[in-house]
Order: sequence, then structure tokens, then C-alpha cells
Amino acid sequence: MKLKTIKQNILRFLGLYFLSFAINVLLKTVRIKIHNPETVSRLEKKDQNYVLGFWHGTMLIPWYLNRKKNFAALVSQSKDGEILVRLLKKWNYEVARGSSNIGGKEALKILLEQAAEKYSIAITPDGPTGPPRIMKAGAVIVAKKSNIPLVLLGVAHSGKYQLKSWDRFEIPKPFSKITVVYSQSKIIDQSLDYANTSKIIEECSLELNELQKEAEKYCLA
Repeated sequence: MKLKTIKQNILRFLGLYFLSFAINVLLKTVRIKIHNPETVSRLEKKDQNYVLGFWHGTMLIPWYLNRKKNFAALVSQSKDGEILVRLLKKWNYEVARGSSNIGGKEALKILLEQAAEKYSIAITPDGPTGPPRIMKAGAVIVAKKSNIPLVLLGVAHSGKYQLKSWDRFEIPKPFSKITVVYSQSKIIDQSLDYANTSKIIEECSLELNELQKEAEKYCLA
């Protein structure tokens, strides 16, 4: 086995056991300001599950905000996905392994089953491989086929580390200020044809990027 592979396996092993602890410690130091929280509080008061979409590079804070709630998530079958699975299970998520790239129909089936079981569904609609901040069909299709609301979430950090990954993954610096902005909830008409559904996906992609800008503006204020 090559030395590089051995090092990667050691780091992955350490990550599985220590990363979740480090993340929990870090996130206890940050200050999170939520804009338009009424969107989800109204749904939760009615015991209404929903689809929550946020960009892959900003996913740490949305995952954290919805810990200990009735959420389900689909995580990549990659080796690195093991780290996220361990973290999400500690945060009380119902986790399934799959990929929108490999076995897309199977991944969609899992998400629809989770929605039918009254889980809210957390989705990074540009994942797992990008291109970044361009929405794929998943979040809209799950909301449409399940007939549950879709909510989008923008996230900004006053101080952050940014990885050199395809999604420019963001990790807040200790004691930083974080702003999140929820969209209004929307129901996707189940009778929409392919062309009109594609239009909705494009509109949601633009809206999510606008929410990102709005969150950044609030964060700098």
C-alpha cells in the first residue's frame, strides 16, 4: 500500500472518531442570527415536514441548526461520507447512503420514502460533486412528488476558513457571527410538466443565491 494511501486512511480513521467532537466544541462558540425563522416555525407547529435546501459549501451550519429535530438526509457513499454520517447520527438525523450521481433513481426513492414517513428532508441541491451553487433537480423533485413545502436557506459567516474543495467548503472561525436567512415556503405543483419544473429549479437556484447575498449583507452589518 502506498504511503499516501496509508496516511489518508489514518486521517480518515482519526476523523471518524474526533471530528464530531471538535465540530460540536467549535459551534458552541459561534453566534447564530436567524432571519425569517417564522417560515419553519409555522410548519413545525403544524407538524408539517418539508424539504430544506442549502448549498453544499455552507452545509455545516444548516446541519447543526436542525440537529435533534425530525430530519433525514442522504449522504454520499464515498469514504469521506463516513465522517458526515457519524456526525449526523450524533445529531439525531435519519441517514441513508446514496448518491445523486450513482443510482440517482434509488437515491430519489429513499428520499421519497423518508418524506412519506414524515421526516423533513435536508438536501444540498448542488451536491455531491457540483458545479457549485447551481441547483440540480433533487430538492424540487422531492418536494413536488411528496407534495410537501420547499424551503431554501442562505448562510454567511463573519469569519471562516474556506477549503480548496470543489464547493469551497466553509468552516466558521471560533466566536464568529453567523447569519442564516430562510425563504418563504413554497409548494411545487404536482401537475407541472418537465419544462415548467425545470423553470422552477432555475428560479430556486437564483433565489438561493440571492439568499446567500442577503445573509452576507446582514452578517456584515
